[in-house]
Amino acid sequence: MTESQESHKAIARWTSRVIPAILAGVLGYATYVVVSRLCIEYLLKERGETGTVIAVLLLYFLFLFLSLVTYIRTIWTINTDTGLVPLGLEAQRAETGVEKSITKGGKRSGRRADDIESQPYQPGPDQDPDSPGLERFYSKNAFICENDGRPKWCSECRNWKPDRAHHSSEIGRCVLKMDHYCPWVGGMVSETSFKFFSQFTCYCAAMCAVVLSTAAYCLAKQQQEGRSLDGQVVAVIALSAFFGLFTFTMTMTSWYYVFLNVTNIDMLKKAWVYQVAVRVPRGTPSSQHFSTVTYPLAKHSETPSSQSSGGTILPRSSASHSGEQQLSARDLAATRTFAILRTEPDENPWDLGWKENWKQVMGNNIIDWLLPIRKSPCALHENADSDYPMGHVLQSLAKRNGIPTLADEEGSLTEMYEVRSAQRGS
Repeated sequence: MTESQESHKAIARWTSRVIPAILAGVLGYATYVVVSRLCIEYLLKERGETGTVIAVLLLYFLFLFLSLVTYIRTIWTINTDTGLVPLGLEAQRAETGVEKSITKGGKRSGRRADDIESQPYQPGPDQDPDSPGLERFYSKNAFICENDGRPKWCSECRNWKPDRAHHSSEIGRCVLKMDHYCPWVGGMVSETSFKFFSQFTCYCAAMCAVVLSTAAYCLAKQQQEGRSLDGQVVAVIALSAFFGLFTFTMTMTSWYYVFLNVTNIDMLKKAWVYQVAVRVPRGTPSSQHFSTVTYPLAKHSETPSSQSSGGTILPRSSASHSGEQQLSARDLAATRTFAILRTEPDENPWDLGWKENWKQVMGNNIIDWLLPIRKSPCALHENADSDYPMGHVLQSLAKRNGIPTLADEEGSLTEMYEVRSAQRGS
């Protein structure tokens, strides 16, 4: 990691520590002015508006409580379950701080992990067909891929990037469904914390609305009584207007992202274009509309003989190699072929319709929508077909490109039958 990256991370860490303290000070001051000076001293004792005071205090403390609970839940989740993608083996070694090597004389010498001369050269993705982590992708029925059909690769984390994962320069790691780095909540908002973050901004905006309306009402009454401007009331109006507008904007933006099933990272792109590896019947050849890749991939020495004229990358069993036996029927049944398809600009593979998009992030019932209890269903990764459920765009891609349908008999049931038949035959 370069010095500029370290400096950037240090600034982000200190900002994340200072801003929550500022927020606590502003909240404490606003609470004092609203409760003590406005509700008790002015509205209750001077004007005798008991009903108004009760209503204001109930609303204020309700939204204050919900704001604090969601804020704490957001910070807790960000610091304990950020949604980080595991580091690759090389990056894990670099994280240890010191790498020991044995010299010719038998002595051990240490090199700092940030010593550039101690790091292996990484020209690009891991070229090993048995690269750790590849299986988690081709065990699904669809995943985001590069031109060659392999998943995206992070050169910093030295690992394959799951769908919708992005590398954060602020924390130096890849994050699942990363949205943005927020110093107001002290860290990275991602799939694990976005729900709680949007709840926090919503309740905070509601609390600011209560403060603003109460302070404005009291200021108007004081002006009617011929009093001079109360500096503390004016300050509270300014603070509540600023933070209220900010959190309201954040809430509307968050909900907009939720209804579209996108992230802040997606919106920063000029156009959404994805390449999706979609599983097709085993052995499907390439066509003029798409190329195919079959997993497990062939060894490097097998590459020339494993490429068909149509551009199909065949499994290693299809390539002859001296000293290597052909795959058994059991292993052959485990091979999977994928068509590499490309979306049109701004097509979102994860758009399930606004109702399902909302449920994927906020939960399946009103309790989940209102309270920060359970994390988002999308963060559970319970879908067997892909990291995140894909919607109508996937079917549209298949139809446009004329790819064969993966019938039930071609799916896991048939593969299990073939495996069992091979076992009985042996």
